[in-house]
Amino acid sequence: MRKPKKSVLLIGLVLIIGIVTIHAITTNHKTQSTKRPVKSTVMRTPINWRKSSEKVAYPDVAKYPNLWIHVSLKKQRLYLMTHQHKLYTMYVSTGVPTADRKTPRGTYHVQAERGKYFYSAAVNEGAYYWVSWLNHGEYLFHSTPVNAKKQFIKTDAADLGKKPSSHGCIHLSVADSKWIYEHIRYGTKVVID
Repeated sequence: MRKPKKSVLLIGLVLIIGIVTIHAITTNHKTQSTKRPVKSTVMRTPINWRKSSEKVAYPDVAKYPNLWIHVSLKKQRLYLMTHQHKLYTMYVSTGVPTADRKTPRGTYHVQAERGKYFYSAAVNEGAYYWVSWLNHGEYLFHSTPVNAKKQFIKTDAADLGKKPSSHGCIHLSVADSKWIYEHIRYGTKVVID
């Protein structure tokens, strides 16, 4: 019986090590790729001022007796909260940061006044689905604004979620403002910062 040559043994050993190494790298790669968080968002992009901000259902407010609203002026977002947990995020446009148009910071509560439509000749704008949170009809959550003919003002709609454009109210998409009008209870806490 002949002994295998050292070169044949060496080649066989190199092949075995190569196969084991490739298997280890492939297995490790598969393990790592399954552990990486998948970046997915429920936020609607691009922003559609007619539709809901998220692509998922609104929360059932009956399940969250401690629901409150947080508005971030910096991020131009409204968060539906329970305790410190975000339930839902909405795109908003808040007041232009000037003395006469800024959205006031602070803690407020949803007031009794609400309606399906209003028009203010003083600012030549109106909106759908409004809910008061300060000064009984002065500061509101409402849809993106409309003109005297009840047509949506496209320039204001384009600012939604991107930059402040209101006279102090909090503009929302049509769907989000309707949901707030129909579901947010009198007395709900509103924190604006």
